Amino acid sequence: MAPGTSGAPHHGELNDGFSKDKASINENEVHEPDMDDQNMAKLGKPPRNLPLMRHCISHAMLAGTSVLDLPNGAVGREQSGESSGFSPVFRSGSCSEKGPKQYMEDEFICIDNLREHLSEASKVHSSGAFYGVFDGHGGIDAASFTKRNILEFIVEDSYFPSSIKRAIRNAFVKADHALADASSLDRTSGTTVITALVLGRTMLVANAGDSRAVLGKRGRAVELSRDHKPNSTSEKIRIEKLGGTIYDGYLNGQLSVSRALGDWHLKGQKGANFPLSSEPEMEEVVLTEEDEFLIIGCDGLWDVMSSQCAVTITRKELMLHNDPEKCSKELVREALKRNSCDNLTVVVVCFSPDPPRRIEIPKTQRRRSISAEGLDLLKGVLSSNV
Repeated sequence: MAPGTSGAPHHGELNDGFSKDKASINENEVHEPDMDDQNMAKLGKPPRNLPLMRHCISHAMLAGTSVLDLPNGAVGREQSGESSGFSPVFRSGSCSEKGPKQYMEDEFICIDNLREHLSEASKVHSSGAFYGVFDGHGGIDAASFTKRNILEFIVEDSYFPSSIKRAIRNAFVKADHALADASSLDRTSGTTVITALVLGRTMLVANAGDSRAVLGKRGRAVELSRDHKPNSTSEKIRIEKLGGTIYDGYLNGQLSVSRALGDWHLKGQKGANFPLSSEPEMEEVVLTEEDEFLIIGCDGLWDVMSSQCAVTITRKELMLHNDPEKCSKELVREALKRNSCDNLTVVVVCFSPDPPRRIEIPKTQRRRSISAEGLDLLKGVLSSNV
């Protein structure tokens, strides 16, 4: 097992019959998506039998305090005059639970130190980390394959590290095409994908599907991704322009998400524009002292819990025990209490070795009261309106 990787089982090797050279990329497929509000999924029935949870935790220190300059997604020189002295310490914990479903189709990955995980020949020269959640459907094949290959596709792309955003987009498309080319994989299997790549203090979140990444910023929830549901306005417009339909909230009456990798029984031939897109939307943030932790979860969590509620629970737990693994378990337990009807996978990443500080609300220095004259005036106004 590579340092910092998750301890989740691989569900069998799925690389047979796949050649990475076959996974061609159509550059014309990449376009900037519109943004829109998210729609929440319906709640399900309460789970009955709860099997054992699988989880992992890892730690790594990020050296260096510079802010990376990322014009058009490129990693380049340090920005002058913007170093705050903040040096993140990454600690990640994760928990995955099948819930009331018969099969577990989720996967996740936690890598707290990219330079230790990747070979010395890799193009990663700064300290970094990588996290991801892969919510499979129609079987585990697509989620397992994407988990094992997506990071390699990113760092081996010709645009990495000069244009990281483009490299990530290309990697999503390449992984999608690889799923179509691999003869050993089920073409009807699909997966949503959300990843967080950190280089220095800059974090890029890429999302295709309805999993979600939420930043805990001094107790406030900041959503770094948008749920790709067919009914959202921008996704509905895109789908209908490409000849797709939405029936009862499902794309072509079959799929509850509008973006995913795999599902080639719905897409047709490579090279065409499909209503079901594999292109990710991305959000870039530069981490500061106020950014305390990141929560990445599949839709089984967000179906029954708001982003702010998850941040509040996580922050409270960290103040008690300062353990991201226990936080991920607590979020899963709480989702099950709230009758989540799906697989549940949660990754919690802390950016400091210390627990969050208690937020002090300053007391007002002046005591305000109404004067006798003011009270008489108020009484007169109220009596005149009777």
